[in-house]
Amino acid sequence: MSNKELENLVKVGQLKLEASAQTEIETHILSGKDRLRDACAEGISLSGKFLLGYSAAYAFSLAALRKQGYRPVNRYIVFQCLPHTLSVGADIWRVLADAHDVRNSFEYEGSDEVTEDISNQVVQCAKALEKLL
Repeated sequence: MSNKELENLVKVGQLKLEASAQTEIETHILSGKDRLRDACAEGISLSGKFLLGYSAAYAFSLAALRKQGYRPVNRYIVFQCLPHTLSVGADIWRVLADAHDVRNSFEYEGSDEVTEDISNQVVQCAKALEKLL
């Protein structure tokens, strides 16, 4: 897997080069697994399912980026890097990029954009990322 695209993101200040630590990666993966399990629990609220699924996907995405020796400058970039860290297609990273916008609107602006559809998509994406790790 070529890191040319990731190196370009370092040049423009979106990523930082930083040696990875196995314990950090394992912690992100464990966090993702815990949150994904909780997102799939019976009786959870729609917003809870969405936020936990999003957090799981983020933790897995961050673990993949850290494995490559990069640290993000912002949250959003981890999803854009997925084609280069886990070789996923737009069907996953774009869902998660859209979910990031929904999360921000929900968390910071009090929007009601969280739907059953986006919640299910985010959980499915998180499951796919877990398998790839």
